[in-house]
Amino acid sequence: MDATQQLNTHNKADYPPMHTAEHILNQTMGRMFGCPRSRNAHIERKKSKCDYLLDKAPTEAQIAEIEQRVNEVIDQHLPVTCELMSYEEAARYVDLSKLPDNVSDTLRIVRVGDYDACACIGEHVQNTSEIGHIQLLTHDFEGGRWRVRFKLRMNNEQLIMNNEQWGMGL
Repeated sequence: MDATQQLNTHNKADYPPMHTAEHILNQTMGRMFGCPRSRNAHIERKKSKCDYLLDKAPTEAQIAEIEQRVNEVIDQHLPVTCELMSYEEAARYVDLSKLPDNVSDTLRIVRVGDYDACACIGEHVQNTSEIGHIQLLTHDFEGGRWRVRFKLRMNNEQLIMNNEQWGMGL
């Protein structure tokens, strides 16, 4: 890649563990329900939410399965990597429909092991072992939009690492 290439930026600080968990949740929702990635997300350190376009609300059993599947992926301790590629090349691997019209010609593709890949400019952990576990807190369904709120549960080692690495978590 040309050293002069410019990537788009965004103006919001990410919390890498939560942001990476969102990637895994998005892929899990797509695999379970055939829906696109979240259409609206608000990712924060303490609690986050994602909206998914669905025909009907997931059952309580399906919601429990979503949480279980996400945590199973996290527990695989998958590497999280980034790769720069042209828009045309990226379009062969990932859905680019949510990108703005003025997106860069060069995209950053973030991969969570072999589980997920998407164009993203946010910050991520290096390994899913840094995330902790996701806990789905509340949800509601209205007009074809299922909103889920979630948080991360971390052990003491992960909390200490988060505080050292990103200045937060304790």
